[in-house]
Amino acid sequence: MAEKLAPEKRHELVHNGQKVFEWDQTLEEVNMYIDLPQNVPKKLFYCKIQSKHIEVGIKGNPPYLNHDLSSPVKTDSSFWTLEDEVMHVTLQKRDKGQTWASPILGQGGLDPYVADLEQKRLMLQRFQEENPGFDFSQAQFTGTCPDPRTFMGGIRND
Repeated sequence: MAEKLAPEKRHELVHNGQKVFEWDQTLEEVNMYIDLPQNVPKKLFYCKIQSKHIEVGIKGNPPYLNHDLSSPVKTDSSFWTLEDEVMHVTLQKRDKGQTWASPILGQGGLDPYVADLEQKRLMLQRFQEENPGFDFSQAQFTGTCPDPRTFMGGIRND
């Protein structure tokens, strides 16, 4: 049932009309998907994840991304992989349940309507996680959705 509440589509961060990367999020993580240039050996790509900063690039060249993150991450459980022609970066949220408007601080934030939809989806994920016998995939909120991180005493870290 939890997969019914997974992100339906990825968001795009676009700069000067070019897609920089796509991303989505769950209660616990933010995933970034970066298309890799062709004809570059895979071993030359790198990704450096720090608590509040990310750097991605090709060794021997200026970084493709070199930015502060919107919120801190757990570096010991964040990682990156190369899948086909895509670098997949998984950032483990330090504050589980926090709704990120964008992975990159001050850039490409979600519009208010989409941010509200994200917050509602994350809240339903939280309900599903805390009540595994129930199906919240068809549930809806009327009005403003509470913050999934702090609602009713906050998220349990059992």
